[in-house]
Amino acid sequence: MGLFSFIKEAGKKIFKSHEEEIAANPHAQPDVIAQNQKDAVRRYIDNVGLNISNFDFTLDGNGKLTLSGECATHADYEKVALTAGNIAGVSEVDNNMTIAAAPAEAEVAQESTFYTVESGDSLWKIAQANYQDGNKYPLIFEANKPMIKDEDEIYPGQVLRIPALK
Repeated sequence: MGLFSFIKEAGKKIFKSHEEEIAANPHAQPDVIAQNQKDAVRRYIDNVGLNISNFDFTLDGNGKLTLSGECATHADYEKVALTAGNIAGVSEVDNNMTIAAAPAEAEVAQESTFYTVESGDSLWKIAQANYQDGNKYPLIFEANKPMIKDEDEIYPGQVLRIPALK
């Protein structure tokens, strides 16, 4: 996946922007604000429950997250990048994580594609466009768990994994 771009204003709002932090506390030091944001990102990623170890990241002041650590599977590798990128305020994710197990031949051939949700989209509509069958929307839902917990939880600007059909 490497470097991936996201819509900075879209996503889960888990922390205040620098401007909001300063408005709430005009005397807040930049390093305290940065640490608060980093703590919020770490809690959010940890709470999603992906199979990752030695997770670390840097967050620059422009909305770029650089990830490091190890993922158990290629799917976890994709999910951690998308989870991080689907945070409001994040515009880029540089995924430098490694994958613990060598991928099976079938997994290499079955890499996901990615889709940015637009206004008016539903998982049914996305499945219809990608698989020519709206009834296959559960595949998209399952591929994006635990990032989305409800089939109606998608929003414009969110980036979703679209798994290849077997």
